[in-house]
Amino acid sequence: MNQELLMIIGILVGAAFLPSLIYLRWIRNAKKVSRPKYNNLSKSFIWGAIFAVIMAVVLSLIFIGAISTPELKREYVFLQDETIFSLIVVCVIAPLVEEFTKMLGVFTVRDYIYDIEDGLIFGAAAGLGFAATENLLYEGTTFFQHGVEAFIVIVIVRSVASTLLHGSASAVAGYGISKKLKRGNSILPYYLLAVIMHGGFNYLASLQLLYGGRLPLLALGFTILIAIIAVQAVRGKIRKLSLWKY
Repeated sequence: MNQELLMIIGILVGAAFLPSLIYLRWIRNAKKVSRPKYNNLSKSFIWGAIFAVIMAVVLSLIFIGAISTPELKREYVFLQDETIFSLIVVCVIAPLVEEFTKMLGVFTVRDYIYDIEDGLIFGAAAGLGFAATENLLYEGTTFFQHGVEAFIVIVIVRSVASTLLHGSASAVAGYGISKKLKRGNSILPYYLLAVIMHGGFNYLASLQLLYGGRLPLLALGFTILIAIIAVQAVRGKIRKLSLWKY
């Protein structure tokens, strides 16, 4: 492997993972005291980056195969439209599956959830790990297929929009897990909220494929705004919960 290829790989990995790691530190530091240790957070992050991605791919293929059967198509004629079918995959199946697999990463570190707000942080860690690997795949493909300029654009957009959304949605699901562990609350409402956040974001991001004109640009700006608001809400909730104790 020559030096140029090694440098390219290093740039791709750095562009994909560095934003997630920076955001994780930022979200973790919203808790004023007794912050989760990085070695524990890394377990949730690695789960999201590796196992959640693999599981999401497998489960998505299973669901897509299930709803693509001729019998179902005859019953639900609208699924024969490839555009609508793709929209269902992106806005329904992907959020349901991905939020579930990322949420499992929080269960793997449940012994380290000492406070309610820790669920938000560990959930964000799993989501940011997932986002890092997803970014690597998207950004790497863009680099090799469309060149440096397109690569820079997608890195900027995904580093803000997609990465923050993944972290924020998974933080909500993680919050549900910590409330279940500490107070016995149901996880389902928080999981469904994470799915809705994710699905709504994906719909807005998909407008470029469905419509022309200025709408895709407006939708892109809106998705970035939503992602920023979501992560700020997560950080605000962490600060509020941690300050209540002191």
